[in-house]
Amino acid sequence: MSLNTAHANGGVLIHSGECILLFSDHVTMEFHGQDQPEFKGTKVGRLYLTTHRMIFNAKDSRDKMQSFSFPFVTLSDVELEQPMFGANYIKGKVRAQPNGNWVGEAKFKLLFKSGGAIEYGTAMLKAAQMASRNGPPPDSPPPYSAPMGPWYAAPPPAYTPPPTGYYGWVPPTNVFPDAPPANSVFMTDMPPPYPGITGYAGYATAPPSEATGFTQPRSAADAKAAEAAQSAYYDPNRPQCAYVPPPAYYEPPPPYHSTTGKKDQ
Repeated sequence: MSLNTAHANGGVLIHSGECILLFSDHVTMEFHGQDQPEFKGTKVGRLYLTTHRMIFNAKDSRDKMQSFSFPFVTLSDVELEQPMFGANYIKGKVRAQPNGNWVGEAKFKLLFKSGGAIEYGTAMLKAAQMASRNGPPPDSPPPYSAPMGPWYAAPPPAYTPPPTGYYGWVPPTNVFPDAPPANSVFMTDMPPPYPGITGYAGYATAPPSEATGFTQPRSAADAKAAEAAQSAYYDPNRPQCAYVPPPAYYEPPPPYHSTTGKKDQ
């Protein structure tokens, strides 16, 4: 997991080939077991479930924690709680990634103000289980590398999963129908350093082998073609049409230290 590395221009920053599966604009998160000031207090913000991880973005620009990334390979003891009195919630543990701006382990508790905790938690566990098929879980999370290249607005609509889902599984977008606000999803050219539903590099991979249950690697040319297809916009109301985005307009990336050294205003 990395701290304050998954936000840009007031929005979320994702890796190349990473796709947003679910989005919620009304979540509350609490952390325990860490003394860093970034973890103190109740956090209110937006939550994204992607093909590779879960990302929390704070709504308050003065919060010391502006973003928090939970790669599936860093999560453990995730449970869906349904108390007799009070709202349902998700709890679990997350381990720090080397170079992720914090060390150790933290416990988290995640509540959805508008409901959907059980559906979100079930989807997160399913996505994590699918991602684990692309390689054995590591003994420790892989080192995190901050985005060094340019970042740009992600191709629209970034949120829409493939019409047929991922290997037959369709995320519950009926429970979370909202898409991220316009001009709030940004992408870097760097691929994820950990496996996701679609493989290690963020590109779509071949369907699982019936014999082994593991995905088979594609050639570089096929990977690039899959990346382009993933970036295309599919309109379910016009299945015969697709929108392929023009070349992205690149902006210089913010200095890495600016994402970790902001002071309260």
